[in-house]
Amino acid sequence: MTQTAPLPGSTPPDSAAPAPAPRPAGRIHRAWSVAAVTFVTIIGAAAFASLPGLLFDPLHEEFDWSRGTIGFAVSVNLALYGLTAPFAASLMDRYGIRRVVVVALLVISGGTAATVWMTASWQLVLFWGVLVGLGSGSMALAFAATVTNRWFTARRGLVTGILTAAGASGQLVFLPLLAWLVEHHGWRPAAVTVALAALAVVPFVWLLLRDHPADVGLAPYGGEYAPKPAPVPGAARRALTVLFKAARTGPFWLLAGTFAICGASTNGLVKTHFVPAAHDHGMPVTAAAGLLAVIGVFDVIGTVASGWFTDRFEPRRLLAVYYALRGVSLLFLPMLLAPSVHPPMVFFIVFYGLDWVATVPPTIALCREQYGEDSAIVFGWVLASHQVGAALVAFLGGLARDAFGSYDLVWYASGALCAMAALMAMVIRRRRDPLAPAAVAAGT
Repeated sequence: MTQTAPLPGSTPPDSAAPAPAPRPAGRIHRAWSVAAVTFVTIIGAAAFASLPGLLFDPLHEEFDWSRGTIGFAVSVNLALYGLTAPFAASLMDRYGIRRVVVVALLVISGGTAATVWMTASWQLVLFWGVLVGLGSGSMALAFAATVTNRWFTARRGLVTGILTAAGASGQLVFLPLLAWLVEHHGWRPAAVTVALAALAVVPFVWLLLRDHPADVGLAPYGGEYAPKPAPVPGAARRALTVLFKAARTGPFWLLAGTFAICGASTNGLVKTHFVPAAHDHGMPVTAAAGLLAVIGVFDVIGTVASGWFTDRFEPRRLLAVYYALRGVSLLFLPMLLAPSVHPPMVFFIVFYGLDWVATVPPTIALCREQYGEDSAIVFGWVLASHQVGAALVAFLGGLARDAFGSYDLVWYASGALCAMAALMAMVIRRRRDPLAPAAVAAGT
């Protein structure tokens, strides 16, 4: 059998490397417990994402801060969420998943708790924008991608879908509770609840999460045993190096472009502008917000199903189908908006919820196929483009509403963008062996 050359940045196997521990028949693989801890961790950290929309009115009433000032703090949070992800993936390669995640949870907890004592708007920007933004960025989808890459060879798409759905699940768990706390007890107990939720997950991460299967003498689920790679020094330098290297390839720009459109058509468009657009047509705000909550329910179902599909079908075609269907649905939305909730609108909400972040598992799969061991960092940069797209449309959508008096043009333009994303996904070239260049360079 031909021996495959070791990957760059990994330690070659030697006779002293610990052999994989035999796993008793019928025993559940440790990878699934690691995935479960990761799922709970992302749920605990997702509480912060449920809170910003509930803080606008209470902070405005108590401190007389403008909504623009409060929105600026949230925008800083979102920007850092996207820009931190690739550096967090590099830090996980350097210091280990467990250490990075624990520090991120502590930063989220500390930043959220500190808002209880703030008295000036700059403190909101520092605590919620900078600290929680940095911590949440380290808990972004790059965390799920890193865990999946290391612990799973089989069922990667399914696991990616489940871990992606954890963020939406966390918001569903915490949003009703936080809304009740804000309404009956004020915003401070809600902030403390978020801080405690992030803090409560820390012991589980430290005790149960492991950086690599070799740490416990196991092979990845569905794969062969390999020794743990050596730590990769220079986390920030590596994140930038991977970016510059990936930016010289066409697939990176296609993936970044499609994911920017994904962010623009979900977080930037529907999550930000659906409620005011529905209210423009006479629908009560509470009813419109309830429809968004239903999107969150079906988001979980659609993402897990997308992960299952990604294990079985070509991810490019899945992306093309997802974006095409999303674009068609957005073209019909202006005709569905009405003063009351009716069956066609419910159908749109269910359909759009199933498609909300269904694009994540096939996007991660394509990053893995194209960029191999650097795929988690590359996906971090692709995720940053998602946040940039969301931020642009959140801003431009408001400008369009001011200029034209309705959101109709925004829906049509977003539908056209989704059609463009579908075409971009189909032209990503297929790379059957992403590790082949490394092997050739090594002389095999």
